[in-house]
Amino acid sequence: MSDFFRTQYLIESMVSERIVPGVNYAFIKNNQVFKSTIGFSEIYPSIKQLSPYAEYDLASLTKVLGTTNVFLKLYQEEKLNFNEPLGDFLPEFKNQPVRLFHLLTHTSGIRGWIENRDQLPASDLLKAIKNLPVTDEFETKMRYADTNFILLGLVLERIYHKNVQDIIMDEVIKPAGLQHTTFKPAVEDCVPTAVVDGKLLQGIVHDPKARVLGKHCASAGLFANIDDLIKLTFGYLGRNNLLPFSQELTSELFAIKSNSKKVHPRSWGWDLVFDPDDQHPLIFHTGFTGTFILIDRRKQTAMIVLTSRVHPTGHNQIFLTMRQRIVDSFLAENK
Repeated sequence: MSDFFRTQYLIESMVSERIVPGVNYAFIKNNQVFKSTIGFSEIYPSIKQLSPYAEYDLASLTKVLGTTNVFLKLYQEEKLNFNEPLGDFLPEFKNQPVRLFHLLTHTSGIRGWIENRDQLPASDLLKAIKNLPVTDEFETKMRYADTNFILLGLVLERIYHKNVQDIIMDEVIKPAGLQHTTFKPAVEDCVPTAVVDGKLLQGIVHDPKARVLGKHCASAGLFANIDDLIKLTFGYLGRNNLLPFSQELTSELFAIKSNSKKVHPRSWGWDLVFDPDDQHPLIFHTGFTGTFILIDRRKQTAMIVLTSRVHPTGHNQIFLTMRQRIVDSFLAENK
């Protein structure tokens, strides 16, 4: 089963054109799944065949599959409504207008340069993030930033009184029975990412902030394989109950949650793209390492692509162009 022939060709051409070493990908339509594995897991320092069971550094997919889902569970339980001021949880923001939904939709306006960011110890990095200014972009610009979700992770730590990565495992991943989704993968199960300081990163998160923050990072850090992501995606399509909240709330994700019509539209956590025919929203998210998911609840279809665009080096702009072509092709073929 694949009704996405052009999209499939574009995905696989990334391997044949040596844009990425290999790809694990899947298309879902109703209850049917078409998945495939092509290429290599690594090409440096040696060439190794890619396994269909390979685990990938999901990078920012952690934001939506982990952190956002914990917040939606709290929303379901009426413990949060997302209008709470950030200052209720982090005193550093006591006199600021930022609320939780601003962080979830990347409209907080919080930004700024942190000197020597990747060299700071975790405590100093967190202190610097908590002292970043709220700029005039507040509510006037959607600026996607890891900072928003690192702060959301600190909010969860105040609520649960434990580190955010354990919270995500305990509230989302373990209850769903996902055996191959973790912050602590077995190295040999993982696709390597970039070479950093002469060392190949494998089973170690690629994002520098996540390496510094470790268990306190809510913006990156999850590893997973294609089969676990297929299971979760069926949850967003309403075909299983693996998500820790109701299908009624899940359906609310497929709608604009940004507070202003002047900014790029986003849902809670997720980006949105729109069907070219009737403009209904699909949820979409990417990871810096080369991962992305696109889900259409109305048409009961989805696409999952796992690859390592940063292997062996992190400079791979052509991948970003190809990713957009793949998304556009999926939308055109999604009938």
